[in-house]
Amino acid sequence: MSGAVRTGWTPSTGPAAPAPARRRRWLLVATVVWAVLLTALVWTSVRDDPPTVREQRSLDQAGPVVDRAVGELARASGAAGLLELGPARVESGCRVTPFADGAALRREVGVLAAVGTERAVLSGIADRLPASWRAGVGPGLDGPELRADAGEFVAVEGRPTGDGRIRLTVDTGCRPVGSGYAPPPATDAGPEAAALTAALRALGRPADAAPDLVTAPCPGGVLARTARSTAGSGTVGSAGGLTPLAGGAPLLDNPPVYAYRAGLVTVLAELTPDAARLAATVGCPG
Repeated sequence: MSGAVRTGWTPSTGPAAPAPARRRRWLLVATVVWAVLLTALVWTSVRDDPPTVREQRSLDQAGPVVDRAVGELARASGAAGLLELGPARVESGCRVTPFADGAALRREVGVLAAVGTERAVLSGIADRLPASWRAGVGPGLDGPELRADAGEFVAVEGRPTGDGRIRLTVDTGCRPVGSGYAPPPATDAGPEAAALTAALRALGRPADAAPDLVTAPCPGGVLARTARSTAGSGTVGSAGGLTPLAGGAPLLDNPPVYAYRAGLVTVLAELTPDAARLAATVGCPG
């Protein structure tokens, strides 16, 4: 057998790491470096850059937008249609990014809408909202729906609840908490508190504590206001006691829901044998 080495062939000089293994190692190192760099860039951008997406606007920044939107909805609903302003609800536990927790702020507005008039009521509200909101009404899963954009990534929706009312919602979606949401300061009670006390007394349940007061700034500068109270045991379970206050002409009589007007105030009652939830509201002028 000849010992000549064939042309083009080089004898092995010893073991070496396979090329695929070296590439995987470098790829792992590059991935880790890229992840660290990306995290640093995101943190720096959130800290230093002006906000350009919802996830960079915290609840304390979005809160005033939500409150103003509630006031706009109160005005657009009209004094005769507005039933109540809902309290602010902050829901925590959502994720803004894989690296940061967040929370969502939500407020609601209740509006009167007799069965069969829901689309007309929603369309009227949409027409009276600011043009910049681009409000419109279209078909939804359970009836007509209003959708609008109040700005700063704050969404507005509205849909019938099936009991002679429409629920309008203002929602920030998940975003950083920041310094947190601060509700508009509650001022001294007005005619809504007196109307609420009269309703409780008519139900045989005089108020024994100051009512909760919820407000929202109207476009004209005054406040829309809702005073609310919940009465427990001993409450009359029907609207019979409220009939004289309604003057025989309730706005809504759809048990367990009852609503009527007392001067400038709309009183809404949800009555059950065990408890009653009452809200008295003064809306926005014009």
